[in-house]
Amino acid sequence: MGPPGRLGLALILRLGLLGSIAYIVTLTAPLFTVFGHDFSWRDLILIAGGLFLVWKATKEIHHRVDQDPGPDVFDRQSASLGFATAMGQIIVLDLVFSIDSIITAVGMTTHVPIMVIAVVVAVLAMLFAATPLANFINANPTIVMLALGFLLMIGTTLIAEGFGFHVPKGYVYAAMAFSALVEGLNMLERRRRQSRRRA
Repeated sequence: MGPPGRLGLALILRLGLLGSIAYIVTLTAPLFTVFGHDFSWRDLILIAGGLFLVWKATKEIHHRVDQDPGPDVFDRQSASLGFATAMGQIIVLDLVFSIDSIITAVGMTTHVPIMVIAVVVAVLAMLFAATPLANFINANPTIVMLALGFLLMIGTTLIAEGFGFHVPKGYVYAAMAFSALVEGLNMLERRRRQSRRRA
C-alpha cells in the first residue's frame, strides 16, 4: 500500500473515531489501579502502541545495521502473511495515534465539525507532501535511520505517557529538531565532498 492509500486509511479511521467521539471520551475513565496509579483504556492503548513502535523501529534498525542477520526473533513471521501483517501494523499505528490525537482535540474544542475539518486538512497536506518527502528520503538514505530513531523516542514517550509520566512535547520536538539540524549539516558536508571529487 502506497502513501496515498495509507493516508486514506488514516483519514477514514480518524473520521470514524470522530463519529464515535462520545465513546472515545470515556476511554480516559479509570479502568483499574496498580500501585496507586489509575490505568484507563487510553493508557493501555498508548503503552501497547509505544511497545509496538519500539519493537518495529528496533527490528528495522537491526536489519539495516546487519545486512545478513540470519534467523532470529525478528524473522519468525511467515512470508505468506506479509501483506496481512503490514496492513495490521498500519492499522495499529493509525489507531494509536488517532485515539491520542482525538482525545487531545476534545480538550481543545467540543465542536465536532471543526475537528473533522482539521483532520481532513491535515491529511490533505500530508497527501501533497508525501511524494516530495518520499523522493527526498530516497535521495538521502541516512534520513531513514534518523526517522527510526524518532520512532524509538516517540514509542518511549508513549509508554511513559501510558504510565502517567507526562513528557512535555516541547522537549521531544526540540530533540527532533536538533537531530534533524545535525543530519542536515551532515548532508551538506556529504554533498560538498561529492562536488570536490567530481571537480
